[in-house]
Amino acid sequence: MSTGTSALLKKKKFTLPHVYTIAFLLIVFVAILTWFVPSGEFDRKEIETAAGTRSVAIAGTYHLVPKVDEDGTDHRQDIADILQAPTKGIQAASDVVAFVLLIGGTFQIINTTGAINAGMKRVVKKLRGKASLIIPISMILFGLGGTSFGMSEEALPFYAIFMPIIMGMGYDSMTAFMIVFLGPQLGYCASTTNPFNVLIAQGIAGISGNPQLGFRFIQWIIFMAMGIVFVMMYAKKVKNNPESSITYHDDIAKREEFLVNAQEEDSEFTLRQKLVLLAFTLGMGLIIFGLVKFGWYMDEISMVFLGIGLASGILGGLKEKEIAEQFVIGLKDFAYAAVIIGVARGILSVAENGLIIDTILNALATSLQGVPTVIFTTMMYFAQSLIALLIPSSSGQAALTIPVMAPLTRLMGVNPEASVTCLQYANQCINTISPTAGMTVAGLAVCKISFQQWWKTCWKLFIVMTVLGIAFTAISGMLPA
Repeated sequence: MSTGTSALLKKKKFTLPHVYTIAFLLIVFVAILTWFVPSGEFDRKEIETAAGTRSVAIAGTYHLVPKVDEDGTDHRQDIADILQAPTKGIQAASDVVAFVLLIGGTFQIINTTGAINAGMKRVVKKLRGKASLIIPISMILFGLGGTSFGMSEEALPFYAIFMPIIMGMGYDSMTAFMIVFLGPQLGYCASTTNPFNVLIAQGIAGISGNPQLGFRFIQWIIFMAMGIVFVMMYAKKVKNNPESSITYHDDIAKREEFLVNAQEEDSEFTLRQKLVLLAFTLGMGLIIFGLVKFGWYMDEISMVFLGIGLASGILGGLKEKEIAEQFVIGLKDFAYAAVIIGVARGILSVAENGLIIDTILNALATSLQGVPTVIFTTMMYFAQSLIALLIPSSSGQAALTIPVMAPLTRLMGVNPEASVTCLQYANQCINTISPTAGMTVAGLAVCKISFQQWWKTCWKLFIVMTVLGIAFTAISGMLPA
């Protein structure tokens, strides 16, 4: 094959559009639908929640509405409506957007103190020589980060830390990758207070107080136990027979590369860093208490996160200017996630203004009438899984889908928490194997593991994760609201 032909094939290779492009194209698509899909609406009632007053559809009250009202209001969305949709969406989701931005600034301050990295290094150092303990303990710690504050990008530095340690114990690079990747990933799947999927989705759905928190803790225990057993079984097989490792030949070069870093002196775990971790732990405990006891919502949770950030900066020895600058950096890093929430909300804005969202919901509800809860929640799970391939961001997917899924579950007589549970599992289970998931790609790149090697290793685990996710979604829907 000539060089020119090869270059031409590369140019023609399909790549997914940017998530902003996808969201805007969906706005255009929905606007077109408003010209053809009949307009209609349900009667609604106002309910009071910690998230404020929410308007909830009343099942069985759907009725058609003319495309053009008697007062001249045209429900068909035109170019002007399309271009206004992102602005209106950001305004409609302003509480969620502000919440995400504030959390981004807070975590940047905490990360700047180096407390999380230093604490993990300390744990790993104490576990040297105790190979049977390092896998479960490390994964539990990572899992706690994933389930509580949505640990994802924060795990990236640990790949380089764990590679020399794990390979030095007689395991392979795949074992090191799975410890650092699956720990927070499984915790993220089985989220309890994760602000980037559970809390955001509950806020959009009008659910306050995290009513299934106890059930979520049970899910986390099951998911983590499953993951730990899987990794330990794999690690034991590799240690007993190194040549059985899927990365055996690649690891020969990796050992020389990564073991060089193993000689570096461990950084000190300072008193300031210990105090930062203490402040963070106390803050997370306070959030859990507030959710359970008082039904806290985003304002109260934001209050605690901001307090954690300020306390971490002061305890970590940062100067006033450093705290402010790092907060701004955090805002910048999370602006992508925050704005896509608003832009995606613009899709719903167009559908609502065109009065077709209730028509779609009514059609879905009518077609699924009498379908058992398990079948309904399973269909919802697969729909969310397909969407996750295009939108890996859990917060972005929540903004896009929960406004439709939550009312649909209510209309079906299913606990709306099922829509939240479905989102968290469908999104993260797909991200575990998806080449569009940034953190998956980044982790594999650091450990120099191909997607083919990863898929061959994890496919059985992925199936179990999916089955459990579907089961937990069904149970969540059947529990009393």
